Amino acid sequence: MLLYIKNMVCSRCKMAVEAELINQGFHPKRVDLGEVEILEEIDLVQRQTLEMALLRCGFSLIDNRKGRIIEKVKNLLTQLVQEQHIELKQNLSDYLSERMTLDYTYLSNLYTHEEGRTIEHYFISQKIEKVKELLMYDELTLSQIADKLNYSSVAYLSTQFKRVTGMTPSSFKKTKADKRTPIDSL
Repeated sequence: MLLYIKNMVCSRCKMAVEAELINQGFHPKRVDLGEVEILEEIDLVQRQTLEMALLRCGFSLIDNRKGRIIEKVKNLLTQLVQEQHIELKQNLSDYLSERMTLDYTYLSNLYTHEEGRTIEHYFISQKIEKVKELLMYDELTLSQIADKLNYSSVAYLSTQFKRVTGMTPSSFKKTKADKRTPIDSL
């Protein structure tokens, strides 16, 4: 049986969901971001119990097709930004359309209607949080960060960073304050 789960954004989320499924007596066959396959069929009471357990961990079950589509878009974008081995070699709309096998206009309209902001804004939010993370590690130059996140230039990264955060990357780096937003809150 397939279950769709909201707010899974990293490998630790996959481990937490898998552990909770096992704790609830289920046997996960596959655990991916936003999607879990278990061997059992579950009844309404088991589903409600699982939902409550997942909510305590910051996750929730997704029951409708639109919600599953939106979560899949978010997971694809999160993977694109967070996993260093994925590089976007095409524009974002083609990337999503290809992987979702849905028209980008439909995806974009659905996402904007349900989330109240565009896919592009979500993608930019993800990238800016990754920039903040890399700045806090203080291991890469701004030029290396721009290259790693496929920005066309350091100037463009800096402009976008300031537009989103209200400060320049160097100001952010100097403050070293915990001004990061959890990925699942974007």
